[in-house]
Amino acid sequence: MAISGRFVLLSFLGLVPVVLFPGWLTVLLVLAVLGAVLLLELGLAASLQDVELERRTPGNVTLSETADSVLTVRNHGTRSLRALVRDAWQPSAGAENARQDLDVPAGEKRRMTVTLRPVRRGDLRVTNVTMRSFGPLGLAARQKTMACSGSVRVLPPFNARRHLPSKLRRLRELDGKAAVQIRGAGTEFDSLRDYVRGDDVRSIDWRATARQSAVVVRTWRPERDRRVVIMLDTSRTAAARIDDEPRLDTGIEAALLLAVLAERGGDRVDFFAFDRRVRGRAGSTGRGNLLGQLVQAMAPLEAELIELDWQQIPGQIRALSPHRSLVVLLTSLDGGAPEEGLLPMAALLARQHMVVVASVRDPMLGTMLRERNTATEVFRAAAAERTLLEREAVSLQLRQLGVEVVDAEPHQLPPLLADSYIRLKAAGRL
Repeated sequence: MAISGRFVLLSFLGLVPVVLFPGWLTVLLVLAVLGAVLLLELGLAASLQDVELERRTPGNVTLSETADSVLTVRNHGTRSLRALVRDAWQPSAGAENARQDLDVPAGEKRRMTVTLRPVRRGDLRVTNVTMRSFGPLGLAARQKTMACSGSVRVLPPFNARRHLPSKLRRLRELDGKAAVQIRGAGTEFDSLRDYVRGDDVRSIDWRATARQSAVVVRTWRPERDRRVVIMLDTSRTAAARIDDEPRLDTGIEAALLLAVLAERGGDRVDFFAFDRRVRGRAGSTGRGNLLGQLVQAMAPLEAELIELDWQQIPGQIRALSPHRSLVVLLTSLDGGAPEEGLLPMAALLARQHMVVVASVRDPMLGTMLRERNTATEVFRAAAAERTLLEREAVSLQLRQLGVEVVDAEPHQLPPLLADSYIRLKAAGRL
């Protein structure tokens, strides 16, 4: 049961006869009238036992976009339902009109549309709907919380998509050039031609020779389509907010741009999110539509407040790609002791793979470094200088191991990582 502001106002009006005619009899009479009105209102209100709810949600929505959740209220009772309905979406769903008044005649149904404007990536859920059925005067209502579950998956926005056309143009410019720069005879079939003196007899295509009057050999070109393995760190360091965005979300943007670019370039892409176990996985070798698989795998990812298990990463990569690949590690350069985790693991991977370590650098470090007007700012500048020097020292050690390092601010990391991939592909280092 619930009472409205009208009943409270009616109660204050009941003080008038008490003041004019003080006494216990007047008080009891006023209370009896209020109680009778309350019971009459509750008795005339439509029963919520006869109400049926049905929900329809959009399923997927991109972060920063809007979506509509439609709640259908069916009144199977004999009285008209005058209700206040509250759809209990979690706050991060951004429900703009979660409370609405509905009038549902007996035997009919009405739809309640709630506009969602999510502010967080991930799975948003709603389990209950609270409804108040008011009487004719709107003084009191029957209240009930009913189960009516639903969910919406909020996908990453992929803001780095704007860099994709320019990167694809650069990638297309490599066609016809990369084969000249790659060393070796090649393993990828190119074409057939007539045999000339000096050709390797092992290249003779006997089937094609049998169909023609001349000996035919196969020509080969260096293999350009490689495997790209992307590892996204979801450990505690991914929870840090840099430039008002979690480091994890910046890594997602960089991984999406690189994965789509590599797939358009003809490479096979595998992605996995990892801390101590695999949190998400996607790949272009499966059901097609790599971008769709990636955003579905990345949407529910959350940073876990645990340390990254570096020792498991080589095994996870070996399970995805036993051959030489481009391995991209989206992690942090300043989390824990790099000489105990990142550096030994990178050295082990660099023996077989081409390794790129991509990390987000806080732009606040540059701001702190420039501001030195007060004693406090000088100390902050010294701390920023030390942090930057430590990051540069780790980057230098990684480069000495043959590892490429991309250390950039959040808005610069996705395009710079894509540039690094294009540069390595053009140089034939993949």
